[in-house]
Amino acid sequence: MLPFGMSLADLLGRLISFYTLLLFVYVLMSWFQIRGGVLLDVYRVLGSICEPYIGLFRRILPQTAIGGAGLDFSPFVAILVLQIGGQMIVRLLAGSW
Repeated sequence: MLPFGMSLADLLGRLISFYTLLLFVYVLMSWFQIRGGVLLDVYRVLGSICEPYIGLFRRILPQTAIGGAGLDFSPFVAILVLQIGGQMIVRLLAGSW
C-alpha cells in the first residue's frame, strides 16, 4: 500500500516531475562555470543522476552548430520524451486512457 492513499499512477507522476526538475536544474547549472565548493558537488551528483539518461539522446542526436557555437538539443529532447512518455504511462496506470 502506498502512503497517504496515493495510487501507483500518482507516485509515478510525482517521480517523473521530480526527475524532470533534476534534469532542468542540471542543464541550467551546465550553462555556468562552477569553480568549486558545494555547487560543484551538487553539479557532480546531478551529473551522475542525469547524464545516463541524457546520454541516450546525445548518442542519437547530432550537435548543431550555429555561428560557430555548438548547441546540444539532447537535454530538451530527453525532457520532452520523459514528459510525453511518462504521461502516457501514468494515464495507462490510472485507467483514464
